Amino acid sequence: MFHLHDKLQYYLYPGGVDMRKSFYTLSGIVCSVMKRDVRSGEAFIFVNRSCTIMKILHLEHGGLVIYHKRLENGTFSLPSFDDENTASVSIGWHDLMLMVQQVKVRRHYLKKH
Repeated sequence: MFHLHDKLQYYLYPGGVDMRKSFYTLSGIVCSVMKRDVRSGEAFIFVNRSCTIMKILHLEHGGLVIYHKRLENGTFSLPSFDDENTASVSIGWHDLMLMVQQVKVRRHYLKKH
């Protein structure tokens, strides 16, 4: 069952992440880099360098869950942040919905034959 909602606190990891990472390695980023506790009930958002894949790590009843979204076209519209050394950016539900819904479409140019 889907357990992400507007009452949760969301943290975006601002760096590009290798999307081959799964539960243990994403949890490691949360603890060691973001300085958060993966067991807190907060949701942690990771995006690859090209902003075409997003994973959200969240502890739910019974264990960790990863929500995974891959765009076929376009890129996720990430919020801006001031400091390049930021370990995480706190965002709200509305911000997450804007990231997912305001996808920037990449233009594909047709080849002329």
